[in-house]
Amino acid sequence: MNRAEKEKLVASLHQVFEDTTILVVTHYSGLTVAEMGVLRDGMREAGAKFRVTKNRFARLALQGTKFQDLSDLFTGPTAIAYSDDPVAAAKASVNFAKINDKLIVLGGALGSERLDTDGIRALAALPSLDELRGRLIGMIATPATRIAGVLQAPAAQVARVLCAHAGQAA
Repeated sequence: MNRAEKEKLVASLHQVFEDTTILVVTHYSGLTVAEMGVLRDGMREAGAKFRVTKNRFARLALQGTKFQDLSDLFTGPTAIAYSDDPVAAAKASVNFAKINDKLIVLGGALGSERLDTDGIRALAALPSLDELRGRLIGMIATPATRIAGVLQAPAAQVARVLCAHAGQAA
């Protein structure tokens, strides 16, 4: 890899750090290619991305970004998970780490707020943006169905009363 390619790689990593909302730093030592494929698929489904990084390049790319205080986490076999959804990368990383102990979550940051492993786990426990949107739509739709039920109830009661009177007259 020549100098121009290295500079281009650092610049692309820097752009990732500038554009993303959450960054999760992990160690992936011992993961097979198949396991990495499963991990990447899970990230993609959650709306996150997973990328193996070269530590020296990552530390250079972190400079001047909101994640620059994470540079001490970049030692050993490091990979990053990142997304625009504040929960997606954390949730996908923690869920995969639960089923495969070869992935170790070291920490990360949400915006400029640094998070340790427990902070990432707490963030992963929160519902995703899509889940929150679904709940919100459900909450908005519920009053409408209740109103429709209330409006139909008097008509149903009148019909039952008429049916009961018709049964008595016969």
